[in-house]
Amino acid sequence: MPAFSRFTPLAESLPPTVPFVGPETQERARGARFIARLGANESGFGPAPSVIEAIGREARLCWRYADPENHELRTRLAAHLGVRPEQVVVGEGIDGLLGLIVRLIVEPGTPVVTSLGAYPTFNFHVAGFGGRLVTVPYRDDHEDLGALLDAVRREDAPLVYLSNPDNPMGTWHPAASVIAFAKALPETTMLVLDEAYGETAPTSAIPEIAALDGMPNVLRFRTFSKAYGLAGQRIGYVFGVEETVARFHRVRNHFGVNRLGQAAALAALEDQTWLGHVIAQVVASRDQITDIVRGHGLKPIASATNFVTIDCGGDGDRAKTIMDGLVGRGVFIRMPGVAPLNRCIRISTGPEVEIDIFEQALVETMADLG
Repeated sequence: MPAFSRFTPLAESLPPTVPFVGPETQERARGARFIARLGANESGFGPAPSVIEAIGREARLCWRYADPENHELRTRLAAHLGVRPEQVVVGEGIDGLLGLIVRLIVEPGTPVVTSLGAYPTFNFHVAGFGGRLVTVPYRDDHEDLGALLDAVRREDAPLVYLSNPDNPMGTWHPAASVIAFAKALPETTMLVLDEAYGETAPTSAIPEIAALDGMPNVLRFRTFSKAYGLAGQRIGYVFGVEETVARFHRVRNHFGVNRLGQAAALAALEDQTWLGHVIAQVVASRDQITDIVRGHGLKPIASATNFVTIDCGGDGDRAKTIMDGLVGRGVFIRMPGVAPLNRCIRISTGPEVEIDIFEQALVETMADLG
């Protein structure tokens, strides 16, 4: 039977890539389960007990569609942020919302600026809509704000991506630098400001709401996947100027956020005590990971996220050897995919028992290296 022939040329030109190969895929390939899951930057500390109770209460109504306007969640988020509900849109995690902003702005050939080695799912969406990715290298393991701005101006790019704190390096810029960068951008360039790790960052890293409010070319992306422990529920949100945010309603999947996810996010937002508890655990786990790797002559990079990126002291081959040694011992981790960042591996924070497993696996892996 002949293959169907009317896919678009753009679709036919794309490779069947997955930005992140999941641990489940790796487990199937290995024929064994991981005993420590420290590679996806989830929260191994889990959601609040109150959130689990809320999901249980709502489960009996899972036969119903969710509210397509996410009205209650948007209203609560707006109150939490100190903005109007019309300034907030909810979607299927930051990943889904990144796809929407790319869809709204990018046409085939549109230049889009980002950092070389930055969050690859954004690049995946740009490629999917035919955009032309323009990348600038990191500088001292930080996204280079000056180089990003220069590239935007040179390319007349309508879209630029910045993650602060950064994934995959865990580094951050102070809020004042982010604000200055946003205000220096041309009014015709949209800033995609990914603040997925904002809850685990120092307050000095995150611009106050008022600092960027009123700028129609700034959108701030946040999530319940990290500190709130709801990665599996896929709940993210964007806020900005109402007229800009309203564009999302023209293209979003209105039933994309499921009913249990909405209930979980509402309960998580209410339980700020648990959030504070998790953040304290993240900090303690970062410190534990830092001490462990230093004991083996590796260099941890100061982190504002729920992971620690570790300079392995060589090139990508050395880092991959260490990663493979850990994975082979049942510890799921990841590493950046682009040089020179790929001299590093990345360890998510997690319960102490899993960090202990990582430590023992690292002892054995480093012994193999000699």
